[in-house]
Amino acid sequence: MSLSSLNLPVVAPVITLSLTGFVIVGVSLIWSKVSRHVFLLLSLLGLGLSFWFTTSLWNSNTIAFGGMVVADNYALFFNFIFLISAALSMLLSQGEHEQGHLLNAEYFALMLFATVGMVLMAAGSNLLVLFLGLETLSISLYVLAGIKRTEPKSLEAAFKYFLLGAFSSAFLLYGIAFIYGVTGSLSLRYISNFISSAPLASQPLLLLGGLLVVAGLGFKVVMFPFHMWAPDVYEGAATPVTAFMATGSKAAAFAALLRVLHSLFDGASTDWMVILSVLAVLTMFVGNLAAIAQANVKRMLAYSSVAHAGYVLIGLIAWSDAGTAGVLFYLLVYMFMTVGAFAVLSFLSSRQSEFVMLDDFRGLAFRKPAVALAMAVFMFSLAGLPPTAGFVGKFYLFSAAVKAGHTPLVVFAVVNSVISLYYYLGVVVMMFMRKTLRTLSIPPTVPLIACALLVAVLASCALGLFPSYLMDTIEHFAVHLL
Repeated sequence: MSLSSLNLPVVAPVITLSLTGFVIVGVSLIWSKVSRHVFLLLSLLGLGLSFWFTTSLWNSNTIAFGGMVVADNYALFFNFIFLISAALSMLLSQGEHEQGHLLNAEYFALMLFATVGMVLMAAGSNLLVLFLGLETLSISLYVLAGIKRTEPKSLEAAFKYFLLGAFSSAFLLYGIAFIYGVTGSLSLRYISNFISSAPLASQPLLLLGGLLVVAGLGFKVVMFPFHMWAPDVYEGAATPVTAFMATGSKAAAFAALLRVLHSLFDGASTDWMVILSVLAVLTMFVGNLAAIAQANVKRMLAYSSVAHAGYVLIGLIAWSDAGTAGVLFYLLVYMFMTVGAFAVLSFLSSRQSEFVMLDDFRGLAFRKPAVALAMAVFMFSLAGLPPTAGFVGKFYLFSAAVKAGHTPLVVFAVVNSVISLYYYLGVVVMMFMRKTLRTLSIPPTVPLIACALLVAVLASCALGLFPSYLMDTIEHFAVHLL
């Protein structure tokens, strides 16, 4: 590999995020009394520069490191999701109840390093790069999940996430080893060419390797049966970390999963589609039915995340340009409405009490009407009610599946969407139709959290009312992925 083949401008977003993380750590070591808000400003500056570099690479379709990393519009679109998710999650950390835990240098550095892992997962056209990205993301999230070191639930969340995450990494690495053993390469393009000349059905070890890789990524996607860690980890981790984990991590895993599936299976295996369909149905039902029984809103959103993974799988199963475009659009929409829901929890939590129980929402519309209205928008969007962005996202996913002949799968998805109305609208009923039973200490408004909340509300509404331009753009470059 020559120096010219490295093509460093292609990985400028990764370099920027990494250097920013190291600068933050260095500043904290040199000037111990520096204001903690300086770390936030440095982090947002790094994210902004990375966003600019990503924009400058749009439509370039170039490669770096001898083809191991690719800067196509597919990867760059996911970069936007990761960077926005990281920025909004950092703004949530400014709440009164999070100070002392999430304003330290290591928090912001770990958030940036986790974003580096996400970018590598989306841009990696080599299984080794994908694995390095996943590990960079995972190790950062293990520490972030337990960053509230004085709280037992946070430590429990980190321990559970680490143990189960180690198993998922082993699955992924073992699958990569099988694939390399059969094909002699880690390049997704070479693997795709190899399979086109040698049918997958005649390569059982290659099929096994693909299944193990999907299992490893299924852990991050929160897909059944790899979802059991999510409720405990989402509940125990700090709310901003949970928001980042539920959006950026899921999007990165789906970005890698799409590339791997298009390289390994290429739509040729009907049996593989049957397996994915069964997993999608089980994922939707398990997530929605378990969410009904939750009294803790963070746990409810965790099981909701499981159900939404099932919806996104429908777009994968459609195996078409429209299905791929629907997946990309839905992941962007899901990022805004989920971060928004967690922003409400951060906005209302105080140092004395965390605002996470369903009963805490009783009568919220009479105390904080603007916040209650914002939460209602997010609940409607997650449920897929018009005219929110969640409705449009589901429409794109389901219509692509119907066109591909997967009507029974869409019927199951619609049934699950109806089931989800019970617990999403339950929050709205608590806010607008129930009286407050006890007095809760609601902290003063934090401007940065209010800003993140406003961005999420506007995006959830705008993408629902005016989705066509963005969707046309996504469909244009989704064609090249297939």
